[in-house]
Amino acid sequence: MKTFSNYMNSWLYDNDGYYANYKIIGKEGDFFTSVSTTSFFGGTIAKKIVDSIEEKSLSKTCSIVEIGAHHGYLLADIIQFIYTLKPALLNSLNFIIIEKFESLQKKQKSYLYESFGDAINLTFYKDLSEVKLNEAFIVANEIFDAFTCELVYTKDNILHQAFVKENTILFHPCKDKNILNYCKKFNITKGEVALSYKSFIETLNKNIEKFIFITFDYGDNYARNDFSIRVYKNHKVYAFFDKSINVLQFYKNSDITYDVNFKYLIDIAHKLSLQTNFKTQAMALIDFGIVELLELLRKNVDENNYLKQTQKVKLLIEPTGMGDRFKMLEIRKLK
Repeated sequence: MKTFSNYMNSWLYDNDGYYANYKIIGKEGDFFTSVSTTSFFGGTIAKKIVDSIEEKSLSKTCSIVEIGAHHGYLLADIIQFIYTLKPALLNSLNFIIIEKFESLQKKQKSYLYESFGDAINLTFYKDLSEVKLNEAFIVANEIFDAFTCELVYTKDNILHQAFVKENTILFHPCKDKNILNYCKKFNITKGEVALSYKSFIETLNKNIEKFIFITFDYGDNYARNDFSIRVYKNHKVYAFFDKSINVLQFYKNSDITYDVNFKYLIDIAHKLSLQTNFKTQAMALIDFGIVELLELLRKNVDENNYLKQTQKVKLLIEPTGMGDRFKMLEIRKLK
C-alpha cells in the first residue's frame, strides 16, 4: 500500500512516467498552457527581467533560470524578447535550465541551439539542489501543480489520508504529524496537501544569494476545502473521484494535477523573510508590461498581424479565461 504522494510520484516521474518523455502541449496534446498560447507570455517575462536589471534589482551578469522547460519554448521566447528590448544583455546574461529527465534535456538543447546557436551561454542541471548562484531571475510555469501531494478528508471529526492499493484508493485515519499540523494551521478538512513546497522554497533561499522568482499556476490564496485533483487527457478533464469512471486507468499516460494553495507558499516565504507579491495572471502581465509590448509590435507590423497577436494575448488576460484562473506569485530576496 502506497501513500498517494508516492503513487503520484510514480505516475508522473518514474522512468516510464507521464513527464519522463516529451509530450506535445497545445491543440494536439492533453492540455494548453500560457506558453503555448502566444510568445508574448515569455516576452512579458523578458520585459520584467530587463526592467529588473535597469532598476538595479539584479545585475546584467545574473542568471536567467527556468525550472521545468518542457521543449524550451518559454526560455526561447524570453531570450528572443530580451534581444529585441536590450540586445547587449545576451552578451552578459547566463541562461540555465533545470530539468530532471535527460530525454527532455536533449530536446531543449537541440531547440535552443537551433534557435540561437552559440549566441547564448546555456547550462543544464537536473535539480535545484545542484544550483549555487550569486543572483538569478527564476521562472517556473505551472510546476507547483505537478508536485506530489497527499489527499485528505474529514470523517466523524477525524482526518483521513489517501492510500493506493491494487489500483484502489483507500482512506485511513491520518497518523502523519506533518499533515495533521498543516491541516490544522490552514483549516483544511478536505483536499490536497503538498508538503514538498517547503523544501523547494528553502533550497531556493539557501542556494541563491539574491533572486526574483516568479511562478504562474492555477489556484488561490486560500484552501478550498474540496478536492481539485483531476486528470487531463486529450483536452478532457476527469475529476479524480468521478464514480462513473475508474480514473486510475489513466495511470502514467495522462497528466494529473490540482489547484495550488498559494497561501502555503506565501507562508513559507515569509517565514524565511522573503518578500512576496501575489496577483492574478492578468494583473501580473499588465504590470510586467504586456500592453507596452503590443504597442511596440503595432509600430513594426501590419494591422492584420497586430490583431492576431492581440487576440492571443486576450486569452492570457481575459477574466473569464486564463486571466483570473491563473495566478502569479513573485518571491524576492534582494537584500
